[in-house]
Amino acid sequence: MATHAKRLVVSTLTAGTRCFSTATAAVVNKGKEESLLRNISALATTDGSGNVADTLYKWVKQGSNNVKTFDIIRCVNDLRETKKYQRALQLCELMEKVKNQMNNADQAVRIDLLAKIEGLASAEEYFNNLEESSKNPKTYGALLGWYCREKMIDEATDLFEIMKGLSFTSACNYNNMIYNKLLRGFASLKDCDAADGVLERMGKDKVLPDWLTYAILASIYVEAGLIDKANAALQKLEDMENVRDCKAFDSLIELYARMSDLSGVNRAWESLKKSASPEKPGTDSYLVMLSALLKLDDADSLDKCFSEWESGCPTYDVRICNVILESYLKRNMIKRAVAFYGNLEWSGAAPNLKTRVLVANYFTSRGKRHPSRPCPACQFFNEAGEGGGEVLRLIDKEKDDEEETAEEFREREKCIEV
Repeated sequence: MATHAKRLVVSTLTAGTRCFSTATAAVVNKGKEESLLRNISALATTDGSGNVADTLYKWVKQGSNNVKTFDIIRCVNDLRETKKYQRALQLCELMEKVKNQMNNADQAVRIDLLAKIEGLASAEEYFNNLEESSKNPKTYGALLGWYCREKMIDEATDLFEIMKGLSFTSACNYNNMIYNKLLRGFASLKDCDAADGVLERMGKDKVLPDWLTYAILASIYVEAGLIDKANAALQKLEDMENVRDCKAFDSLIELYARMSDLSGVNRAWESLKKSASPEKPGTDSYLVMLSALLKLDDADSLDKCFSEWESGCPTYDVRICNVILESYLKRNMIKRAVAFYGNLEWSGAAPNLKTRVLVANYFTSRGKRHPSRPCPACQFFNEAGEGGGEVLRLIDKEKDDEEETAEEFREREKCIEV
């Protein structure tokens, strides 16, 4: 069925729809793209047996939809943002089966996804098998970025020399994208001096930093404990005009939270809500804000922010629910936490592995229980409508890439009778 579906889906992909006006295309395709994304994202909550080709084919049949290149690219980007890398990679692989459906930027994305999912060797093999015309600054840059991230200095140096020989570096001198990649590399090395050097070089080359440049710099400074320099970088980010990317404000919130600067967090949040962004705060931005307020122990603002999100959200999101549950547990509001947990399934945000581990960690962190008393975690799950023994079985089923966390849970909760 999967092979048959793949052929049918490939036949519905429309080549001539790669849009040059992103804003216009976003308005026209947003509803359809969100519908497609919901169908594909649902696969991430299954046992892994779902197939992207099957899902696309069903979506096409149900709504008589044509799958356009723009729709697929938007889905890939959204899946990457929510860290559903396996599904994003499957979409890229499907799209590449259609001749001329992948441009160099898309191929660079696939290199990044391959490195994340299958390892750098797989990404290198894919790059080496590309046609020479596809080996350009974008695809070279994707590979170079991973060499820097993995601190593979020799490989990064050799690749950069090849790029210089191909005259790719001269083109990069006038592009802040390559400078941001360099900054990310120095961030992984925690090299503040080198990062400062990149900023100086940008000035000499008359390349204007974008919001991401300042966000990366601030992150490097925060990691190094250079709070004054971090604040200066963030202030420059805040002073930038016409910033329309929600991620810029999300970065401000996260970085101010890392510096325990509540006023900075609130200021960035208000700026996001007042910004000219076509997308007002969405679920991802609310998740960033709620996580920051949890970190900074501002319970009142957290409750208010959650109510604001809850009043406008079409469906619950388990990531946000996990933040709220953690807040209740942190405040020892057990009855409220039990009630909240018990309503998750009904609200459409079924508890995941992290939800259950949050509860388990809370009770085990409170010290060894008395042998004559029942397991408090079991009591919690029982009161919320889940059997304590069943929780262990669910963790075993769901653990996947989180085996260490699940194993720690089992060791600490041996009192649960399966």
